[in-house]
Amino acid sequence: MEKDLFRGSVEMTAAMIISGTIGWFVLMSGQPVLSVVFWRCAIGAVTLLAVCAALGLLRPDVISLKLFGLAVIGGVAIVLNWVLLFAAYPRASIAIATTVYNVQPFMLVGLGALIFKEKLTVTKLFWLGFAFAGMLLIVQAKPGGTYSGSDYMTGIALSLGAAFLYAIASIVAKQLKGTPPHLIALIQVSVGIVMLAPLADFTTLPQGAGEWMSIVTIGVVHTGLMYILLYSAIQRLPTHITGSLSFIYPIAAILVDYIAFGHALQPSQLIGSAVILIAAAGTSLGWTFRRSVPASIKA
Repeated sequence: MEKDLFRGSVEMTAAMIISGTIGWFVLMSGQPVLSVVFWRCAIGAVTLLAVCAALGLLRPDVISLKLFGLAVIGGVAIVLNWVLLFAAYPRASIAIATTVYNVQPFMLVGLGALIFKEKLTVTKLFWLGFAFAGMLLIVQAKPGGTYSGSDYMTGIALSLGAAFLYAIASIVAKQLKGTPPHLIALIQVSVGIVMLAPLADFTTLPQGAGEWMSIVTIGVVHTGLMYILLYSAIQRLPTHITGSLSFIYPIAAILVDYIAFGHALQPSQLIGSAVILIAAAGTSLGWTFRRSVPASIKA
């Protein structure tokens, strides 16, 4: 048991650090967003196909037609999520886009209340309001560096859209319980290939080894390897540890943005980011302020 916890923690930590560096590779690829996501799907599909074949997951009896259809719907949401998030990076910075993207737990709570009639407790509503206050601090801050006001606000909106789509994908994933996760990932990136092949710009391919290396790294490391590490960790770790380690992702993204591009958060952005991450931790880890949770409010 302790061995599983240690291995799972190492895998989850590695997966989150990898996720936190993706923005740097996206910007260094020099490619339009739709092309970056297409190549991520295409190269990731090759990687995941090899993994699924090695695990014997390519048999027709592994997934039903109904579950396959749900996985496709989830794939549409997750691919569009990548498109919006990657488009937010150059507009609002990697650090701000990633932090705002981490409002997804609250969107998931809201969708759960609407779709599954899950109860909204006073505690959850408190964390939602707390996160909203952090969002206001970020939105009202003046963009720093080369970011203009209109682009900055567009980046915030794109990040929120990406978070909503990720929440949709998570709702769909709940219906896929028992389906091998590596196969789900393969279906998702395959959907991305079909969606983006007509839209990707093949006339401006990556120039030089550096840009190609960025694209290949996004496909192999940030898609194939990251999925393998993440799903392996989730299978080994309790939910509360998985939730706590997931906050390495935005912290890593903020550090990468500062080290690679010198983008330091302004005071109000720093406070707002901290508020959102604390609120997301409170929601994901079930933090409460009393031993007895206040009466719940039905959605």
